[in-house]
Amino acid sequence: MSRPRRPRLAARWQARCLTLGLGLLLAACATPPRSDESAWTAGRLSVQVAADDGQAARGMSAAFQLRGNGDAGELRLDSPLGLRMASARWAPGLAVLQTSDGEHRYDSLDALSREALGEALPLAALPDWLAGRPWPGAPHLADSSGFEQLGWHVVLTRQAQGWIEARRDAPPVVTLRARLDAAGS
Repeated sequence: MSRPRRPRLAARWQARCLTLGLGLLLAACATPPRSDESAWTAGRLSVQVAADDGQAARGMSAAFQLRGNGDAGELRLDSPLGLRMASARWAPGLAVLQTSDGEHRYDSLDALSREALGEALPLAALPDWLAGRPWPGAPHLADSSGFEQLGWHVVLTRQAQGWIEARRDAPPVVTLRARLDAAGS
């Protein structure tokens, strides 16, 4: 008589599930604790680009959530009604923009912002700037109101109230303003 195969299959399935469960448990134990870079920074963001060389002035304003650093991170932009307008995520050598038009891949954050906003914005530096410090990826020059970096003047005089402003005076003039939400709100 041949043996029924069902008990053997059930035993193999249980063994595989147990192995998978133990593997997941060990992986969870081996995962390093989250750093501050995985915490979200949130608030309102506006970008104004002045008229220049036949181009009309343009701008945008959105609620944002940002986490990560210049090497890897994620930025989400929401409309005033709370609808997701766009999200970007990046890692070395890749930047991905997700909009209602689909997903678009770029070689760098500069290329992504140039395509999405018509101007290259210093998105790699933004997490550090919003924290009130220069980005470690480029030299900076401190001044009485903040610092200059990457051709931008970052103003920190109202940082205690949650305001950060960055301005690029090279044509076209671009002003980026951020109003940070209070921590824990």
